[in-house]
Parts: sequence; structure tokens; C-alpha cells
Amino acid sequence: MFLLLFIGTMAISLFAMARVKSAMAKYSQVPAASGLSGAEAARRILHMAGIDHVDVVSHDGMMGDHYDPIHKRLVLSRENFAGRSIAALGVAAHEAGHAIQDKLGYAPLQWRMASVGMVNFVSPMLYVVPIVAMFGLIPGKLALMTMAIAFGVMMLFQLITLPVEFDASRRAKVILGQTGMIASGSEAQGVEKMLSAAAMTYVAAFISTLVGFLAYLLPLLGGSRN
Repeated sequence: MFLLLFIGTMAISLFAMARVKSAMAKYSQVPAASGLSGAEAARRILHMAGIDHVDVVSHDGMMGDHYDPIHKRLVLSRENFAGRSIAALGVAAHEAGHAIQDKLGYAPLQWRMASVGMVNFVSPMLYVVPIVAMFGLIPGKLALMTMAIAFGVMMLFQLITLPVEFDASRRAKVILGQTGMIASGSEAQGVEKMLSAAAMTYVAAFISTLVGFLAYLLPLLGGSRN
């Protein structure tokens, strides 16, 4: 049963990632009528929200577009920083949405920030424990418990992430539309499709982790009834 669930969740994850790549590839080729770059849109949104202490910077690394609440930086890929496409503006506005959440003290974002340390602590267990258990260096039940705890922490983190990401996308769509950075009609529809596809990757990640959590928890519960 869990094999089928695993295959199903993998299929969902791959489908979600394919949708994001397809949407990004399509709308990165569609110039926004406003003529703004992603960086210009982000700075304008931040200024409108009264946020003047966040730096908007570009990067060439593998970290991806993100808002860093610790160092107060909004980081965009070079393509989205300088790009003037619908995709660039959508991504920039989404990350600016996180900066607005930070300013407002949006509770789910605060919870996510507070849980990062625990997530970084348990993440290596997902790779180390199965290897250690395979060589018989720890009892099987202890391995199951450790993996269930690690997956449980990751699952809660991803559950908290869902409202954070959905709210940032909602803010992005509203701001882009109200300010005219994105025109109504096909441009607004493009942003909607792109951000919705991106949101589904977080849903898929949560479902995958939930299946992993249950895969290790249920054998423990079954064993405790014997």
C-alpha cells in the first residue's frame, strides 16, 4: 500500500514541478506591459509598504529566489532581477510579499523562522539513520522512532509553509493588479497560473512528507498493540 502511495506522491511532485517549469518557461518570454524589471517591481512594492530597510539583490547561485528575514534581503535570480517579463514580476512580487509578512509579524512566517533550527537538526537523520540501521548499528524500533520524529518535524514545517506561500502569492497578485504593474486580462491570468503552479509544489512536498511520516509511524503503532 505504501509503495503505491509513494509512487503516487512522487508522480504528484513531478507533475507539480513540471507545471512550474512549463509556466516559468512560457511567461518568462512574455514581456510585461509596464516595462518594469523584477528588481524595480520589488523595490516599488517594498517602498509602497513602507519597507526601506530591505535590499533587493541578484544572485547566480542555486539558492533560488527567496526573502531572507534574518539579513533583510530579497534575493532574485539574475533572470528575474533584470527580466521584464510577467514571470519576473510575479516572482519578485511574491518574494516582496514575504517581506511584507515579516513587517506585519505574520504568525505563520514567524513560526517557520522559529522552526528552521530544528529542521536543520533533523534533516540529516533522514539520510543517516537508514544507513546506520541497515548495518545493524541501532535497533530497528529506535530507527523507526527516529525516522518518524524526523519526518514529523519536516511535515509540520511544510504544513506551516503552506499558508506562508499561499498568502505571499495572494498579496503578489493583489498588489500587481492594483498598482497596474501587471495589466488585467492575459497578464493577470499568466501571473495567476504561474503562482498557482508554484504553490502546488509546496502541497506536493507536504503530501510526500506525510506519507513518509506514516510509513514509519504506523509500524510503531502496530507493534505497540501486540
